[in-house]
Amino acid sequence: MGKIDMIKAASVAALLSLSACNTEPEVVDTNPDPMKEELAKAQPVELPPAIQASRAYRCKDNSLVYIDFMSNNTAIVRKEKGAEPPLATVTAETAGGAYKSADGYTVSGNSQQITYSSPSGGSQSCKA
Repeated sequence: MGKIDMIKAASVAALLSLSACNTEPEVVDTNPDPMKEELAKAQPVELPPAIQASRAYRCKDNSLVYIDFMSNNTAIVRKEKGAEPPLATVTAETAGGAYKSADGYTVSGNSQQITYSSPSGGSQSCKA
C-alpha cells in the first residue's frame, strides 16, 4: 500500500467515525431559573402607552407648551421640554375629544392648533 492510499484510508476511517456521532449538541442547564414555574403562571405584562405625537405649541401670550399625545387617549402637558414631573396628564373620554384633568388643565383642537387652559393662566389659543 502506498503513502497516498494510506492517507485516503485514514481520511475515510475518520469520516466514518464522525458520521456515527450524534450531531445534536447536548445542552445541560447548569443554572436553572428558580422562578420558571411562577413566571409561566403569571399574567401577561401590559406595555405602557406609546407616544403617538410629541408637539411644541406657541401660545398667544408667547409662552410654550409641550404636549405628548399617547396611544391610550391621554396627553402629558409640560411647560419645559422633557420636564419631570409634568404639569398634568389630561385624558380624553373619547378619541378625538377634548383632554381634561381633575386639577383644571384642558387641551382641545388638532395637531396644528389647540386651545390650552390651565388653572392659573386661563384659556388661550396655541399653534404648533
